[in-house]
Amino acid sequence: MIKIMPAAIIGLTVHEFSHAYVAFRLGDNTAKDEGRLTLNPFKHIDWMGFFLIIIAGFGWAKPVNFNPDNLKHKHRDEILISIAGPLSNLLTAFFFFIIARGLYFFDFFNSTGFGLGIVNLIVIWGVINISLFIFNLIPLPPLDGSHIYLTYLKDISPKLMINLYKYGTLALLIIIIAENSLNINILHLSGMINAVTSFFMQLMAFN
Repeated sequence: MIKIMPAAIIGLTVHEFSHAYVAFRLGDNTAKDEGRLTLNPFKHIDWMGFFLIIIAGFGWAKPVNFNPDNLKHKHRDEILISIAGPLSNLLTAFFFFIIARGLYFFDFFNSTGFGLGIVNLIVIWGVINISLFIFNLIPLPPLDGSHIYLTYLKDISPKLMINLYKYGTLALLIIIIAENSLNINILHLSGMINAVTSFFMQLMAFN
């Protein structure tokens, strides 16, 4: 658990900072005024979501607030703000894989047990961020996918949207607990995570 904590903290912090930064650049100061336009992890971490990352490999941070009325192109900008978080995790994963590949060029890191252990750990940090990328695309609150996929729902069916946001977090917790305690695959995320990880591994010529 301790080994993946740095990746989780970095991933969650960069994720929420990216939401705040994109919202700020698109004209909304809500996140900035709430102190979220920062890379200080204590401003972003939700301890329940962080705990779930440690025990289940998936979780979340404190949602970044923004005011849609401050956006020039409301629907488009809401999607851009929402997708910024998951994409930042994908870029963070890419960064970790680059570091791991760079270290692997040195004899110490490709021929000694301790060196290979460090490289493998950094690769795991990359996989954690790939997991955050994919997990946050699920269309259930409080995840970003709910904003990406449901941004138009409030115009079509406001009541349905309210119910999704009311019960989405509970449903997500039940799914995570069921997957880990009953060993059943509901979300089918592992295949997608493995596919993206394999792509990075091949791109970095690890395979």
